[in-house]
Parts: sequence; C-alpha cells; structure tokens
Amino acid sequence: MLTRLLALAIIAAFIVAVHDVRPAVAGRLPVQEFTLANGLKVLLVEEPKAPVVTVQIWYKVGSRNEVMGRAGLSHMLEHMMFKGTPKYGKGEFSKLIKKNGGNDNAFTSQDYTAYFENLAADKLALALELEADRLQGLLLDDKEFQLEREVVKEERRLRIEDVPPAYLVEQMYAQAFMTHPYHWPIIGWFNDLDAMNRQDLKAYYEKHYAPNNATLVIVGDVKAETALPLIRKYFEGLPMGSPPPPPSVVEPEQKGERRIMVKREAQLPFIYFGYKVPNFKSPDVRALAVLETILSAGKSARLFDALVYRKKLALQVGAGYNELAASPELFTFYAVVKPDVKIADVEKAVLVEIERLKKEPPSDMELQKAKNQVEARYLFEQDSIFRQAMLLGTAETAGAGWQYIADYVDKVRAVTKEDIQRVARTYLNEDTRTIGILIPAAQKPPSGQAAGGAQ
Repeated sequence: MLTRLLALAIIAAFIVAVHDVRPAVAGRLPVQEFTLANGLKVLLVEEPKAPVVTVQIWYKVGSRNEVMGRAGLSHMLEHMMFKGTPKYGKGEFSKLIKKNGGNDNAFTSQDYTAYFENLAADKLALALELEADRLQGLLLDDKEFQLEREVVKEERRLRIEDVPPAYLVEQMYAQAFMTHPYHWPIIGWFNDLDAMNRQDLKAYYEKHYAPNNATLVIVGDVKAETALPLIRKYFEGLPMGSPPPPPSVVEPEQKGERRIMVKREAQLPFIYFGYKVPNFKSPDVRALAVLETILSAGKSARLFDALVYRKKLALQVGAGYNELAASPELFTFYAVVKPDVKIADVEKAVLVEIERLKKEPPSDMELQKAKNQVEARYLFEQDSIFRQAMLLGTAETAGAGWQYIADYVDKVRAVTKEDIQRVARTYLNEDTRTIGILIPAAQKPPSGQAAGGAQ
C-alpha cells in the first residue's frame, strides 16, 4: 500500500530548505514540503486523477489570538480579505475565479483562518497570484469596513441569536473556558463588533498576515517542478514579518461541575455539555477519537441506541471531539429532548452510558467496528483533493504538523478496549464537566396581538 517515496532535487535558487518527501495520509500519498526564503511553508501533493487543483492558504490566526474586547477580529478580517487591493478591486477576486470556472471561499476557526480556490489545474497561476496579492496588499477601506461589519452582525443574528441550540453552545463555552480565548465566539459579541474599528483590523492584519505565519497547501494535477517556480514568482518577493507570539493564556484547572441554563424561544429543550480533554499533544487522543465513535457514530452507536431507540427519550443525540485543536478542548455531548420528556431524565440517561463505559469496556466487535469507522472516514476523505488539503492544513496550522496524519490510522488500529475504558475514567469526570441546558420560553405573541389572545 505504501507509495514509493519520490526524490526531489533541491532548487537552491528560491528554496531555503527542502525537507525529505515523507508519506502522509496513512502512507498512501506523498507530501512534498518546502520552505521559501521568507518563511512561507509549502505542502504539495501530486494527485493526477483529475485535471483540477485546490489551492489553500492557512494563516496561524484565529479567535484564540484575539484579546478581550475585540472578539471577532479574525472573522471580520476574513470578510475584508475579499474587499480588494490596489491591483484587484472590490469583488474582482471571486469574479476572476468564477470566470475561469472555479470557486473560492474562506473560513475562520478558533485556531486558524484559511482561504481556498478550486479550479482547473492549468489555472494554478491565477490562484497563486490572487492570494499573494492580498497577503500584503489589502485596502481595508473604512467605508467598506463599516458596511461589512453590519453584514457580520446580521450573520451573527442568523447563525447564533436566531438559532437557540447555537446560542446555548456559545454560552456553554463561555462557562467552560473562563480565561482562555476559547471563551469567546469566533464570530464575536455584538459589543465587540461595535467597538471594532479600521485601525484594529489594520494592526491585526499586519501582525498576523505574513508569509512566515502561513502555510500554502496545493493538492491536485500539478508537478512540483512546474508549481514551485510559480510559487516563487508570486510569493517569494513578499517580506517576512515578525512572528507573533502564541497566546500564553492557560485555562486554570476546573475543580467542579459548572452549569448554565438559557431560556429562548424554542420548540424543544436541548442539552449540550462537555468535559475538559487533551489535544493532539497527548497519546490518548486516538482512544478518545475511537470513544467518540463508539458513543455516537450511526444509529447503532451507544447513545442513539439507548436514548432514541430503546428508551425513546431524545430525538437526536451524539458526541464530538476535535483533537486537532491548538489548545486542549472539550469532549462534548448533545441531545434534543423529546416532547413531554423531562430534561433531567435525558441528562441522566447520557451520564448512565458514560458510566457504563467506565465499568464495562466495549466488546471486541464493538471496538473493531469503531476503529473501522474511524479508518474508513480518513481513507474515504482522500477521494477528494479538497479534503486531503484540509487535513494537511488543519494538522500543520494547529501545531501538530502535517506528519500527524501520516500514521494516524496505524495508531488508531493500536487502540485497545483497556485504552477506551481508561480514557473514559480519566477524562469524563464530573469535576471537569460543564453543562448547558436550553429551556424553551413562551413564544412572544405576533405584533398587534396581546399576550392573552386575539383582541
């Protein structure tokens, strides 16, 4: 199964260091890594199965890099990255990509901001030129900023304020993380968005958008000997920036369960809670990933089988875990409470399943099924060049390094029943738990109608 590793000559004219070509994605695809003179890291995968390419540039800046009072800066800057440069005016970036048959977009997380273009392989130069142009040439027009801030505020209303479960999730994280930047939402609070100004964005852009704070990921029908001269042409002339220091805030140890209850206009109660768990730096992460699958992957998983199928307490239930987070995150659980069922009964039922895993390890068949699911998910993702690039970019930018995914499947296969039971006992404990509960509030009467009924 291992693909023969390809040797690549050092192109000394524009590459400071060419690291050895190492297998990635379960040893199936070769990843070629380069670093330009200005510190830009390049990850390239030659995948010729279709004449297309995905170009992604990942910046090591997300909501965790913000400060109290300016939550939402990373996401706001992502929006402004499409507002033009002296060379390409407002909206021209996306118009050019679409005119050439491609699509583009961007996303912001707690730990990174990324931009991508998917287009025909022979249009690689266009994507590279456009991304290099806005890396250090953004206009940041104040009038455009004022307009776009209202767009972001409306986005917050639609995605958070008007979606009760999303609002609860936001509130729960604010309770779970008291001092760490994971405390505030990626999209920001209304007060912070209102207080934000062009100078804030300009300083943030100049501090974090630099070649040595970014990773360029290219996957598709390209050859290194063709792509590298283009990368050099468009990117190497950009000056290196001063590396911004990583966030130094460490969340204090949680020493007791925390609870928050939110009342919103909603149809059904919703429960969302999480436990403090380690990130990729811990050897326990693969066992936690398999544990998540045992609990919530599919209708035969423990949570669905117990709460939805057998006990009929919930309409939806599941668990989640993001091991590729820059800082330790949460192992989460959620449940949509069935009508006429007590919230406390659903919460108790979820906790019963957690305690059952602590007392009884999964069966051999159950463990193997979960490991097969984790492995299949990773391997099937390789059918998409976009997902290949996403995996590489996430691992590299979060701090794990792209090599993290190279042997991921092998390490998942090594997880034992005892590992599952051990991590459940170690991390899923009351003292590190934060519980959020959404309680449906009485809906407001329509405009012109009194609370007691029609007039």
